[in-house]
Amino acid sequence: MSPTRATIQVLIVDDSAVVRQVMQAILEEEPDMEVIGAASDPLFAMDKMARRWPDVIVLDIEMPRMDGLTFLRKVMAERPTPVVICSTLTEAGTETALQAMAAGAADIISKPKAGLRDFLLQSAAELVRAVRAAARANVRALRPQATPVAPATVPRRLSADAILPPGPTSAMARTTDRVVAIGTSTGGTQALEQVLVALPRITPGIVVVQHMPEKFTASFAQRLDSLCAVSVREAANNDRVLPGQVLIAPGGRHMVLKRSGAFYHVQIIDGPHVNRHRPSVDVLFRSVARFAGANATGIIMTGMGDDGARGLKEMFDAGADTYAQDEASCVVFGMPKEAIKLGAARQVISLEEIPRAILEGARLRR
Repeated sequence: MSPTRATIQVLIVDDSAVVRQVMQAILEEEPDMEVIGAASDPLFAMDKMARRWPDVIVLDIEMPRMDGLTFLRKVMAERPTPVVICSTLTEAGTETALQAMAAGAADIISKPKAGLRDFLLQSAAELVRAVRAAARANVRALRPQATPVAPATVPRRLSADAILPPGPTSAMARTTDRVVAIGTSTGGTQALEQVLVALPRITPGIVVVQHMPEKFTASFAQRLDSLCAVSVREAANNDRVLPGQVLIAPGGRHMVLKRSGAFYHVQIIDGPHVNRHRPSVDVLFRSVARFAGANATGIIMTGMGDDGARGLKEMFDAGADTYAQDEASCVVFGMPKEAIKLGAARQVISLEEIPRAILEGARLRR
């Protein structure tokens, strides 16, 4: 196809000729995409990139001469570029997948070890979506608030109403326990690590929704736990929200905050996708608004789409301290931008300022 002004220029790096051929055919069916090259390994890819740099790289992991992870780290160190990993080695929860995310991959697609052609054809929409989303990522980051606007109407089946219908607050006016709720998506694995590593052991209880597929979150939590002074783990039903502990919603299930007396715990529940996600940030934030109210801090971080924007506004209306990550430090400014547009954030702050905001909020409330 002939390139246009809005064309996303893609480089495919995979040692399988079949995969390269099928991916190129899929992507070039899209009017806004052009495959500018295909390489069987990273060294050939670097030759092509020296002549023409792509907007997005679709990258395999297991290849001759240089593996994909090494190439990913090299690209991100020298000239950060959105990379979509597509590999048989990145099944949900694997160490390779976590390493790729930590190295800066914009998205990960896991492909099977057999039947690759059929799989790629069946997953064409997922590949196209991932490339499009990656092209909009602010990878170099690894403003002023807009005028509040009325939230758009969202069908009940797609909103937090499907999981937790609106209702009166059940929050106490004041408790000694404080809850910090964090919601994030694209770019959030690295951003969360930066925030949580900076927190001391004595920190308010934290509940997190990071958009991740099922089976990823347990390994992700274990990795963070090994790096942080706070305890980090995948949440289980009825877990208490305790100081010094971070609970991450399990992939594939929603997490809501509940209150029993003056204490908080979480419930892990099934249900439909909300804003195309399960777990959903909106679901968590709405429950925090209802059961913690002004005893909470809400933080919306890097991510695509608008999940969490309405929930953060509910937290704001309930008296919580609310923050949105600024555009300059976001990988993707979608979720914070939508929250800011709704007037949901009391402050817009950089990623580096988030740990201080968490700790200062706890001291002020105390």
